[in-house]
Amino acid sequence: MKEILKNKCMAMAVCLCITANLFAADNHLNNDSMEKNLNLTEEWDKVFPQSDKVNHTKVIFHNRYGITLAADLYIPKNAGGKLPAIAVSGPFGAVKEQSSGLYAQTLAERGFLTIAFDPSYTGESSGEPRYVASPDINTEDFSAAVDYLSTRDDVDAERIGILGICGWGGMALNAAAIDTRIKATVTSTMYDMSRVNANGYFDAMDADARYELRKQLNAQRTEDYRNGTYTLAGGVVDPLPSDAPQFLKDYHGYYKTQRGYHKRSLNSNGGWNKTSSLSFINMPILSYSDEIRSAVLMIHGEKAHSRYFSEDAFKKLKGDNKELLIIPDANHTDLYDRMNIIPFDKLEQFFREYLK
Repeated sequence: MKEILKNKCMAMAVCLCITANLFAADNHLNNDSMEKNLNLTEEWDKVFPQSDKVNHTKVIFHNRYGITLAADLYIPKNAGGKLPAIAVSGPFGAVKEQSSGLYAQTLAERGFLTIAFDPSYTGESSGEPRYVASPDINTEDFSAAVDYLSTRDDVDAERIGILGICGWGGMALNAAAIDTRIKATVTSTMYDMSRVNANGYFDAMDADARYELRKQLNAQRTEDYRNGTYTLAGGVVDPLPSDAPQFLKDYHGYYKTQRGYHKRSLNSNGGWNKTSSLSFINMPILSYSDEIRSAVLMIHGEKAHSRYFSEDAFKKLKGDNKELLIIPDANHTDLYDRMNIIPFDKLEQFFREYLK
């Protein structure tokens, strides 16, 4: 009997090995076959001026869910050899033509190869239905960007970092906790999307309030299924009510004005699908952030309503390669695009130190 079981186990192992070899053979297929054709705009439609110090092109890459992501690639002019690289995304509900592109272009001016990408289901990236956020898939988007950068001939795969703005700051920390290829992570004006969806702003929601929210969102699921469409939550409120809190005024001042408005930005227009909040309520994205061994720099504005997200997340980090930088007098959206406030000298110093 023991011999029969032994033979069965050996046969199973052989089958598994054959299967693994078949998968390995499939992996030699050209990556181009794994990416969908995207309709990418060729015009410069960013909310910031184009730099004459870098070369800019559009690129695409795929994540492990088969979603094709669109990105802007920025390379320093006259650069040679293998460069350190940085993938940038955010804010939550924005597109690469807004804040992330500004960060990417500016860091490219300082000698890094950078990409600013649209997350899955948003902007020029693929994914259906549109305007969905996911703690898993959006964390994966960062790792997919690392996949892409790691396989470029002009990138040093041992010198790759990521930068997440607003809600993508939390995704960046989650990615750094799982992806050991990421050598340095920066978060700017970070939101913990799990915490804010589960607890509300300033943790004002209790279990009863959370239960009522779940009821509303699940009722919305029924309606969406019945109607065959997904109801949008709405972007930044416009016009602003007279009693709007200051942080909504700050959002409006960016997303709804010439300063930051973009036609593909969710926050500038109709917003996310209402039911996008559901997965974040039950899936805390910073559960393993205390196990991040690589370097982390967290930046936040002194007067930002969201400052507590970075301060609390930083307390959980371990090691002497972690730093929290509070920018005096800055609010949340100042770190989106205020060139005199965003500490680019510090960003360059940090990435040069840990991507070497």
